[in-house]
Amino acid sequence: MQLPYPDASFDLVTSAFGFRNLTNYPAALAEIHRVLRPNGQIGILECNNPDGLSGSLYNLYFKHVLPVIGGAISGDRAAYRYLPASVARFPRPPQMLALLREAGFTHETWDGYLLRAAGLYRATKL
Repeated sequence: MQLPYPDASFDLVTSAFGFRNLTNYPAALAEIHRVLRPNGQIGILECNNPDGLSGSLYNLYFKHVLPVIGGAISGDRAAYRYLPASVARFPRPPQMLALLREAGFTHETWDGYLLRAAGLYRATKL
């Protein structure tokens, strides 16, 4: 939450499947905003809980089948119980887009992939 870089140091800050593990999303976004240069961009690739029928089927797999199979193969059942729990805690796209706006970003978007089970958040610091 306190990056060791001066203000306006970077043109781009990215995160892939790790942002949801932070403890304070608004503080993290504010810190990223601080280290970005004007017109710098943020990209966050993260898991999502899809909705609708495909989301229900995906969530059945993700919350019940994957932990059993992944835990059996890896020998680390806790890791595969943590994954769905961490995704469930992460804000859904409308809330995450609002957090980006509240942190001072503009042109915020979310593109869903893989039946909306993952997606890319993008925004710009003006």
